[in-house]
Amino acid sequence: MANSYLPVSISLKNRTCLIIGGGKVALRKIDTLLDYDPAITVIAPEPDEKIRYYAAKGKLTLQERGYKSPEASDYGLVIAASDDIEVNKRVYDDCQRTGTPVNVVDNPNLCDFIFPAVVKRDFLTVAVSTDGKAPFLSGHLRLILDDVFPAHWKKIARHAAEFRKRLQERWADNPNEKAEAISRFLSADWKKMIKEHDDGEIRARLDRMLEGNAD
Repeated sequence: MANSYLPVSISLKNRTCLIIGGGKVALRKIDTLLDYDPAITVIAPEPDEKIRYYAAKGKLTLQERGYKSPEASDYGLVIAASDDIEVNKRVYDDCQRTGTPVNVVDNPNLCDFIFPAVVKRDFLTVAVSTDGKAPFLSGHLRLILDDVFPAHWKKIARHAAEFRKRLQERWADNPNEKAEAISRFLSADWKKMIKEHDDGEIRARLDRMLEGNAD
């Protein structure tokens, strides 16, 4: 029976992550992980040159050798991206014995977690997944979401974070006023506001939204 995956967001900051394999697939996973500040170790007999470059820059630890059981179980998260099916299965088995989360690329039945298609706008993240059953579809939807959330959403996200802090300070004991202020924020024409006003002017407008005048 195919796996079904719960969408969650997990911090990888300083989490020890092991990647078995050094080809293009492993490199794509590394490029994804590097955005989230984990402590990455790569084990591969013949790693891609870019992986060697990352190691030289101190972005990851590289061990140019084969996998040795049961070392995967010592890590906080594991990706098996070897071109050897038997090695990937051994990594999976080692992780299962200790409950270590593992992803075996291109084999959803051997994955405790999968990688959704992601659109990021600063700290705003929108993810789409098909539980590994039709990744080309989630990839297509990501392209659509790129248009739904254009670049100005980065600024919207930052202003939203600032607005939330001020909401907590101003209306901490008044949920009705807080809800109305949020409604004013969400109803604003943000595309026009960002295009026509600088950050100082936007903050002034946020002040008015906070106090009851969406302007």
